[in-house]
Amino acid sequence: METLETFDVAVVGGGPAGATAATDLARRGFNVLLLDRAGRIKPCGGAIPPRAIKDFDIPDSMLVARINCARMVAPSNKHVDIPIEGGFVGMVDREHFDEWLRMRATTAGAKRRNGTFETIERDADGTAIVVYRPKLPEASGAPVRARARMVIGADGANSAVARAAHVPGADRMRYVFAYHEIVKVPPNAAVDFDAKRCDVVYRGDTSPDFYAWVFPHGQTASIGTGSMQKGFSLRSAVGRLRAATGLDAFETLRREGAPIPLKPLKRWDNGRDVVLAGDAAGVVAPASGEGIYYAMLGGRLAAEAVEQALATGEVAALKLARKRFMKDHGTVFFILGIMQRFWYSSEKRRESFVSICRDKDVQKLTFDSYMNKELVRRDPMAHIRIFFKDLAHLFGFARP
Repeated sequence: METLETFDVAVVGGGPAGATAATDLARRGFNVLLLDRAGRIKPCGGAIPPRAIKDFDIPDSMLVARINCARMVAPSNKHVDIPIEGGFVGMVDREHFDEWLRMRATTAGAKRRNGTFETIERDADGTAIVVYRPKLPEASGAPVRARARMVIGADGANSAVARAAHVPGADRMRYVFAYHEIVKVPPNAAVDFDAKRCDVVYRGDTSPDFYAWVFPHGQTASIGTGSMQKGFSLRSAVGRLRAATGLDAFETLRREGAPIPLKPLKRWDNGRDVVLAGDAAGVVAPASGEGIYYAMLGGRLAAEAVEQALATGEVAALKLARKRFMKDHGTVFFILGIMQRFWYSSEKRRESFVSICRDKDVQKLTFDSYMNKELVRRDPMAHIRIFFKDLAHLFGFARP
């Protein structure tokens, strides 16, 4: 009879969500399996706010750039530069950042395995058995099995763990498909590029329903876009953006694409022994597409829920991951979802949206909320002013 390696928790997926969950649980003394499909790099602008740097102890060595300005570009090519006052947005390169997170989990005590998740089977007593194929040169190709009292699915949008565990609604998740190219940018290159500025482009030719971006990564830049529209060529759109900025002349180092979820799932657990985190749970902010901070927070909350379930024997504790997340961030996600559906729906509305971004109240509240990851309540009159300004743009009373 096969003797299986046995773990308290198996974490499937070694991105920011899974690596954070594995690190937290290993530090608390749990026997943790971290299963990751080696070599996969998610397309991502790489922005992380100060709140993420502080909450998750991200060292300066991981930051490839510090951004002090965001440029919003309208369909007419008019733009608004928004300075980031009193702080900065850090930028990471996911190729190196995710690996650093996985190494931190290993240092904390997690057992790392490289392989592709296949399914979840059940032992005679009902315990989960995670089945995966190892990705090693000497591997025979035969599947490997590991027992786990709990499983955290952090394997991205279209999660195989969610499907195998029959998490309700996981098979109906809606996505934006994202694609980017990492481009080597020579120092002092005579192009429309600033190593301390993030460009966010709202033009139908680069994205009909989302946005495109040019984000600095130190010696390189991430140039990407996303769309829900089937048949829209993301690669061609990035090519047009590179040509428009003068970045088409430089070397392309990597190309990556992946689905990005549009909204959190209504349920993150299977009511038994599986809970989701990160993109698998749908925690990417609508409108902005921001995911790193929310993924790491989701991983931490999943780890806390699993710890409580193991300590009490109450599987209902797994619901706490989603409950705690939505309590703190559900309102922001709801507002951003409305904003994306309305303001991104036409060139005219995108033009008005960028125009709204000129407003100092909008700029301050947006960046205060982004940097601190909470709705800013200290200036209620600013919210009221923004509300009436939005109405003016909505009904055409304000000039773009």
